Parts: sequence; structure tokens; C-alpha cells
Amino acid sequence: MSGNPPGMVPVSKKRNERSSSSSSGGSSSTNLSGLGLSQDLSNLFECPVCFDYVLPPILQCQSGHLVCSNCRPKLSCCPNCRGPLGNIRNLAMEKVAGSVLFPCKYATSGCTISLLHTEKIEHEEFCQYRPYTCPCPGASCKWQGTVEQVMPHLMCTHKSITTLQGEDIVFLATDINVPGAVDWVMMQSCFNHNFMLILEKQQKYDGHHQFFAIVQLIGSRKEAEGFAYRLELNSRRRRLSWEATPRSIHEGVSSAIVNSDCLVFDTNIAQLFAENGNLGINVTISTT
Repeated sequence: MSGNPPGMVPVSKKRNERSSSSSSGGSSSTNLSGLGLSQDLSNLFECPVCFDYVLPPILQCQSGHLVCSNCRPKLSCCPNCRGPLGNIRNLAMEKVAGSVLFPCKYATSGCTISLLHTEKIEHEEFCQYRPYTCPCPGASCKWQGTVEQVMPHLMCTHKSITTLQGEDIVFLATDINVPGAVDWVMMQSCFNHNFMLILEKQQKYDGHHQFFAIVQLIGSRKEAEGFAYRLELNSRRRRLSWEATPRSIHEGVSSAIVNSDCLVFDTNIAQLFAENGNLGINVTISTT
């Protein structure tokens, strides 16, 4: 689209958002210190191919060598003895695995949590040390990095997205009548944090369109809980508003949009507030 104001970017709809969140707990989690025996045992479960842990269900070759479930489909023979892998379950190792505390896969990034294998996958999905992905709603960017690297990445790679300063701004989406599914993106900086504003237009199966507006914090879920945002449409004595806690970019926005946990309105409502095909959304960020 041409003629877009600074800081607002429509993005072609090729989406593949990755949802995530950033809590780091687990009911059986514990610190790595003082777990020498458990660490020694966990080393027995190291996959010889990817060096991740071999977790139940555990398969072995005829000689008893283990390989993880992710690597198993890629192999034609045992990486240790070159013998056939087969589908032999090692029930003894599975029983041992049930009492071993495994370190989080993001231990090298700073996580000091160890957990039972039944809790490990869920923790790693929410771990605050998990790499952040690019929050830009387009699907083409596969960047990952630390939270401190997110804004430099956006400024370097997504240069068309600019940032407005202040707690109260106007998010102007131009050409909202453009056909098809489109995203508009802008950044807002206040309270020493950066927020990404997203307006998403989806085409429904019946041919109608719906708009979804949401704010996410460039930060962790815990940090996001310290803020609130308000989105408001105003025009001709009409007002439509939404207040909520920002999403963390670890969580992403896809689940909120699927559940309509954001400002939602259809094309008819959009036309009530739009002027010349442009829609202004008042955005207010506050602390809680």
C-alpha cells in the first residue's frame, strides 16, 4: 500500500505466528545446585546424535543403545554400533527416567530449573530464557534472539516500522478497504518499554471481514502484567473501546485473536469510525 503514515505498516497476509508465553515454573522444578546424582543419571539419557535427552517412550537398538524420538525417524541404523534400530522399548530406562530431574534445555541461556520429564516440555514452552521470535506478524521472518535484541532487529530488518513516543498515541490504519487479509503494525514507546500495536484484518468463510486490534509488549509475561492498554474508536458521538493487559511477545497474539480476546469489530463497524478509508485507533498505555 502506498501513502502509509510513519510508524504504520500493512503486511501481506502470510502468517505463521508462533505463540508463546514466559512463565518459568513447574510444580516439581528445583534448582540445579545439589543435584549431582540426578545430573549424573541424566547424562545416561543423552542422545548421541543431537545431544538432547532421550525421554519416554525410549527406544533402543538390539545392543541397547538409545536415541531420542526426534532423531529416530532420520536414522537407518544405530549411530553407535551401526546395527538395526528396530522398535525395542527399554522399559527399565523409562522407569529410571521417571525419577530423574532433567535440566531445562535453555540452561546455557541462564535457566537454573530442573524438572521431571513429564513437566519438562511444558516448562520449556513457557521458559523466560527461551529465545524470543520476531514479533512482526508476517511469516517470512524467522529471526530469534534475546529480548534486548528484538528492537535492534526490528529497526534493522523491518525499517518501515517506526516508533511513536508517549503514553497516548493515535494508530492510523490507512486503506482499510483494501481487499484480502492485511496486517497494520506500529510501535509505541513509553515507560521505558516498547509495545507493538497490531491491527489484523481477516477474511471469513462467508466473505465478510473482521478486524482484530491488540497490543503486545516487547518483553516477558511478568513485565506485561505491570501494564494495561486501552484501544478506542471515536467518531460522530460513537465510541468503541477495549481494555486489557498487553500480551508478551513470548505469548504472541494468535491465541488472543482466535479467542477474540482483543478489540474485535467487523467491516460495518469499521466504516462508522473510518474517514476516507482510514481508521484511527486511540491507544493508551498505563501502569498497573
